[in-house]
Amino acid sequence: MVNEDLLADAENRDAYDDLMVSIEAKAHRLNLLIAVCDDASFRDEIIGQYEAELQPEIRCYRVKLARGEPSLTAAISQLVRNEEYLRQHHPAVITVTGAEQLYFLKLENERSEQEIFFGYLQWTREALREFPFAIVLWVTNQILGDLLKKAPDFWSWRNGVFRFVSRRKNTISGRELEPIRFVFSDNEFSSFDDDNDYLLPIEDLQRFIQDIEHRGIKDATLATLYFTLGDIYRKRLNRGECQDYKQEQELGIEYLSKAVELQQQLGLEKDLATSLNNLAGLYYSQGSYDQAEPLFLQALELSKRLLGDNHPSVATSLNNLASLYNSQGRYDQAEPLFLQALELSKRLLGDNHPDIATSLNNLASLYKSQGRYDQAEPLFLQALELSKRLLGDNHPDIATSLNNLASLYESQGRYDEAEPLFLQALDLRKHLLGNNHPSVATSINNLAYLYKSQGSYNKAEILYLQALDILERRLGENHPNTVTCRKNLAILRDFLNSQQ
Repeated sequence: MVNEDLLADAENRDAYDDLMVSIEAKAHRLNLLIAVCDDASFRDEIIGQYEAELQPEIRCYRVKLARGEPSLTAAISQLVRNEEYLRQHHPAVITVTGAEQLYFLKLENERSEQEIFFGYLQWTREALREFPFAIVLWVTNQILGDLLKKAPDFWSWRNGVFRFVSRRKNTISGRELEPIRFVFSDNEFSSFDDDNDYLLPIEDLQRFIQDIEHRGIKDATLATLYFTLGDIYRKRLNRGECQDYKQEQELGIEYLSKAVELQQQLGLEKDLATSLNNLAGLYYSQGSYDQAEPLFLQALELSKRLLGDNHPSVATSLNNLASLYNSQGRYDQAEPLFLQALELSKRLLGDNHPDIATSLNNLASLYKSQGRYDQAEPLFLQALELSKRLLGDNHPDIATSLNNLASLYESQGRYDEAEPLFLQALDLRKHLLGNNHPSVATSINNLAYLYKSQGSYNKAEILYLQALDILERRLGENHPNTVTCRKNLAILRDFLNSQQ
């Protein structure tokens, strides 16, 4: 009997159902399945659940990889030698655990236990043919990334990958939409929220892609590789790690576009929703609003259809579409979407979650753009306090909140309150992103605007020139942010010329 509480989350329920179908379909022949979970206790509950459902029709066995000699083939061979039922090749499922407990450090050995494990997988794959059973190999997300890199032949034999995420600690499933958080004020540019580090180097991903393309294979693995590489470029842009901002922006768009096209062909709708969302974000960062809008709309429609109206990913899509409308001055369309996103996020995530700070910040920015300063200020203050409490003082979202609150004070003529906040935002962005990131140019531009308002024209001109130089080099001469900064400088110089 299914434990509904265990699988109450829709994503875990879908993964479990897919796993059960895969086991039952090929329990009488070799069937390599990879299950992914970072929570060991939750993993064990899932194993117990499917074992209870499958037996007695399909007999269930468990083996654990041996430390020191972690061979999947050897572990299963030992089990089969000890079980007459298996030697007669009756339907069975063999669950394999222990990969995450293998040492990843070499210590005094030539190779680490994990390296030995991957080597066995890669070079003893053929030996698995003698086992006509469903084999469920449980790994963590970290192991999964290394598996793709270090045992690609074994990986190519898999019949499915099934991801499970425990909600006990508010973790977010890798199969859900990855949130893209846009935050705005006057002259403020978009930023993304990032979580995971890169599992594979860019060069390895490119090599995998070239190999699969050379063989003419268009499958889910290739779509995943396209998405992974495109999203690495997106994250590098956000973190200030890229060498050539425009080039990596274009590469991110290229590979995410390929992912979208292939996912559409293969009907991979859940992955497609993520790709649409992130591709739209890259087009937004490029200033290509007309190309971003239909992608955000598709991501929203797809999220609602797949996940229902009450899901955090739907709130993310509402927020992103509203942010786009806000940047275009379409305030009447943006406000109801921001309000929906905020209400939905509070209901699903509670009041103490970074997404709430994002929604508060975005709604406040909309009110500021409309001159509704009394409504904007308390929301900016709440967003800043919540972000500091949840993220600490050294996070890009803190710089954004500081910048936006400072912009509000500048608009109200509260210059003495605005200046220290602009300076804090600038210092924090330089520290986190480097001196030449577009977000640093945002802070320099906004500080220049403040000095112009205060009558410090020489200081303002110097800063506008610095911001414009960064924007032209990073985003190009025709990007909306570059155009805005150039206009700000031109207005200042026209004013100075009129005073002579």
